[in-house]
Amino acid sequence: MPNRLANETSPYLLQHAHNPVDWYPWGTEALERAKREDRPILLSIGYAACHWCHVMERESFESEETARLMNEHFVNIKVDREERPDLDSIYMQAVQAMTGHGGWPMTVFLTPDGVPFYGGTYFPPEDRQGMPSFRRILTSVADAYARRRESVTQTATAIREIYDNAVSPALSSGALNPTTLERAYRSLVAEFDEARGGFGRAPKFPQAMAMDFLLRYARRTGTAWAAEMVAHTFRRMARGGIYDQLGGGFARYSVDAVWLVPHFEKMLYDNALLARLGVHLWQLTRDPEFRRVTEETVDWVAREMTAPSGGFYSTLDADSEGHEGKFYVWSEEEIDALLGDEARVAKAYWGVTAGGNFEGANILNVPNDPGLVERRLGMSEEALAEVVARARQTLYDVRAQRVWPARDEKILAGWNGLMLRAVCAAARAFGRDDYRALAVANGEFLLREMVRDGRVMRSHKDGATRIPGFLEDHAAVALGFLALYELTFDRKWLSEARRLSAVTCEYFWDEETRAFYDTAKDHEALITRPRDFTDNAVPSGNSLAVELLLHVGDVLNDEEMRERARWVLETLAEPMARYGTAFGHLLGAADMAVHGAVEVALVGDPGSPDFRELSAAVAMQYVPSLVLAGGPPDEARGVALLEGRPMVGGRATAYVCRQYACEAPTVDAGELAAQVVGAGTAPTI
Repeated sequence: MPNRLANETSPYLLQHAHNPVDWYPWGTEALERAKREDRPILLSIGYAACHWCHVMERESFESEETARLMNEHFVNIKVDREERPDLDSIYMQAVQAMTGHGGWPMTVFLTPDGVPFYGGTYFPPEDRQGMPSFRRILTSVADAYARRRESVTQTATAIREIYDNAVSPALSSGALNPTTLERAYRSLVAEFDEARGGFGRAPKFPQAMAMDFLLRYARRTGTAWAAEMVAHTFRRMARGGIYDQLGGGFARYSVDAVWLVPHFEKMLYDNALLARLGVHLWQLTRDPEFRRVTEETVDWVAREMTAPSGGFYSTLDADSEGHEGKFYVWSEEEIDALLGDEARVAKAYWGVTAGGNFEGANILNVPNDPGLVERRLGMSEEALAEVVARARQTLYDVRAQRVWPARDEKILAGWNGLMLRAVCAAARAFGRDDYRALAVANGEFLLREMVRDGRVMRSHKDGATRIPGFLEDHAAVALGFLALYELTFDRKWLSEARRLSAVTCEYFWDEETRAFYDTAKDHEALITRPRDFTDNAVPSGNSLAVELLLHVGDVLNDEEMRERARWVLETLAEPMARYGTAFGHLLGAADMAVHGAVEVALVGDPGSPDFRELSAAVAMQYVPSLVLAGGPPDEARGVALLEGRPMVGGRATAYVCRQYACEAPTVDAGELAAQVVGAGTAPTI
């Protein structure tokens, strides 16, 4: 018989709807029962694509004996961290304080008023390798709550103190200037893996935001090594198993240091950040491999992750048929049988062997430079590419007949905003009309389904839009609308971005502490109002909001917006300088605040050939902190960057400006490209 989760829309919650556990979703019913019966709360947080969440469900939550203990002693609440990042942030902070690490599934025990007093991540069904069994944990916690309440209260009081800084006023942490950015760059250099790319050791995450900052730094300062770090890392990832060599798109992270064995789940947000990075990297280098991988990633989103409504789905699971990665791996025998005479070439290219590289099977990767493979096989570059393309299509078609990993089909506003920006960037840079159509359809979906009464909602699935949006949702969707404006020059998108920026300040900015909060001022009362500054798997709402205010403030010449953004950056200047990998996205905003935007006004009819030629010239260039506005001169009112800028000789005309001081207007695309590149930046590498 299903439990209460059967009424939810979250695929993660629905995965647990038939557990014998008496699960509740987070809400009044569960919280009031805990208070009424003086029961501790067992809060379990995870997400649909999480491998170890599946393991713990099979081992513990499907166990009648374990469920009996849970039901007897606790009010059990299951939360999808992707729907409720506020709860995840609050309680992850406590788990990290108590254990020194975090992860999912996250298991936290709370007092009836929601204060954590014990927690961890995955617990095995039996004592194992120094980890106590989950049943042992349940019994011990229940006994402590019943018999040693004073100890529980003391722990809860101590944990509550870690939240106190959320209500403390934000203070300046130091000067925000080019030295801040240089120190951040050096912090990234110190962590860089020169041999294999990326930062740190295994497990290794892509760190797309930090790499995007490095591209900015390279362009601003002419530091070639900064760009080489990014190019080397992106190339190693693109040739590794972390990249889906057949279907496109990147997995969440690599369990090793060489990008070979991924944790096979594929997340929309990772691919949004990496696709946008890939566009910028191609703009800077013109490397065809970077373009191919970026286009394959966007193509994957269009093919496998886009709803008929235009929204983007959230994740693909790591598991299929109960095994992690089964969908993606191959035996040598399969390759030989499917590819025939061309198998020898494909195996050399993708490193396929009889013994395999993952549990006896092969994760396709490109272990050797294609040029070396060409020489070993005596093939031209074109011939190798043709064979690999045929093999890729054959293997993809066969793989598509396998049992697919589960797809989490909820549509999250913030993640969609990130992917919308990436698709817009790819459409502009590569001149892809199909990407333009994909972006417009997504923007229309977000505006139609995810904006309610002027505010952004968090989640949509099966026709239902639910959960008030968080700071990241409002800021990311607004930035997506800005990107759509820069792609289409449809004033509707600029107006929506402007309106959402005002809503963001109204509901998420607190004047007393002079800081942005992750939840709106009318959000449900929790044990604290979360305020996360660091960029983790996704950019923090704080860094997205800062970028939004800088960008909208510049296109509209609104100094109040820019000053608010600069203040937030100043409060984080010192930690940004020290810990570059923790503030990758915010460092990009800091670059814009320190160096100023490169403002480009395109005046004319966006549908005319001469306007499109100018727009394409800008789109081909890598321009950090580009602020772009365009349209006919008679529609310039309300867009400060366009006002007072006439067409020259009746032709579409471009103005390249810094702080609204412009170079001579031009109608020539080549001259415009040179002006844009030279607008305070170093030459292209």
